[in-house]
Amino acid sequence: MNKKPDLNVLAAFAAIATHGSFRKAADELGMPPSTLSHMMRGLETRLDVRLFNRTTRSVALTDAGARFLARVRPLLRDFDAAFEEIELQQNRLSGVVRINSNEPAARMLLRHVVPVFRKRFPDIELDIVTEGALVDIVAEGFDAGIRLCEDVPQDMIAIRFGPQIRFMVVASPDYLARHPVPRTPEELRRHACIRHRLPSGKLYRWEFEKDGQESAIEVSGHITLDHLELMAEAASDGMGIAYLPDHIAAPYIDKGELAPLLLDWCPPGPGLCIYYPDHRHVPAPLRAFLDVVREVRIPS
Repeated sequence: MNKKPDLNVLAAFAAIATHGSFRKAADELGMPPSTLSHMMRGLETRLDVRLFNRTTRSVALTDAGARFLARVRPLLRDFDAAFEEIELQQNRLSGVVRINSNEPAARMLLRHVVPVFRKRFPDIELDIVTEGALVDIVAEGFDAGIRLCEDVPQDMIAIRFGPQIRFMVVASPDYLARHPVPRTPEELRRHACIRHRLPSGKLYRWEFEKDGQESAIEVSGHITLDHLELMAEAASDGMGIAYLPDHIAAPYIDKGELAPLLLDWCPPGPGLCIYYPDHRHVPAPLRAFLDVVREVRIPS
C-alpha cells in the first residue's frame, strides 16, 4: 500500500499541530472536527506511527509527530509559495494584510501607497491599526509595523519608508517677543517647554546633535501632552516651546504661526521603517504590499 498522504492531509496535520486543537484547526480549514479526526487516524494508520497524544482536554505531538512536522512544514511552505508566486505575477492575490502604525505614517500610507496597491491588488484587504504604543506585532497578530527606524526591534527585517524626518524646536512669534531666543539646547532649561509624554508613560527627552556633539535635554514646563498636533497648536498659541517632527511643524511655520529655533542643532534623521518578522517565507499578500512600498516615492 502507498503510504504517502496527499497535501490536504499534511496541511491538516500541520494545522492541528500549530493550534494544539482539533476544533481550532477545523475552524481554520473549514471542516468538521470529526472529519479532521478521521483524517488523522487514517494518516497514523498509513504511517504506522502515533503522531498525537490525545486527551479529552489537549492534543500534543508525540516525538515522532514532532520530527514528522519538522520535515513536513518546509514542504508545505514551499508548496504555498509556488502557488502564491503565480498569483502574484498575475495580480490575482487575495487575503488580508494587517499593519500596526502610528497616525502620521498611516496618513502617508493612505495618501501615497494604498491607492497604488488597491488598483493593483483589488482582492487584498488592508487592516491598518493606528496607536502610539509600540507593540509586539507577532504576538498581536500583525503582518508588519511602521515606526521610526530607531525603534524597530533588532530581530525584524526593516525597509525604509518615506522621507527623512527632522525634529524641530519651534515657538510662536508671540512667545519669542516675551522671552529671549534660546541659542543652545542648554538654554531651553530656562524656558517654558511643552513636554511630550510617550505611550509608555515616560517623558520624551529632546535630542540634539551638532559637529559630532550629542545631547538629550529633559525640559521643564507646565504643559505635558501626548499628541503632536495638540503640541503644535499649544505652541502656536504662545504657551511655550515645542519639539516636533518637521511634517507636523511645517504648516504652522508656513503660516507664520511658529518659528524654527536651533536649526543647526537639529539634523534630519532616517525617518520611518516598515518592518516584519524575519521568517523564511513571507506571505504573498504582504510581499506584494512591500513591493509597492519600495516602488512608491513619497515626497519630502
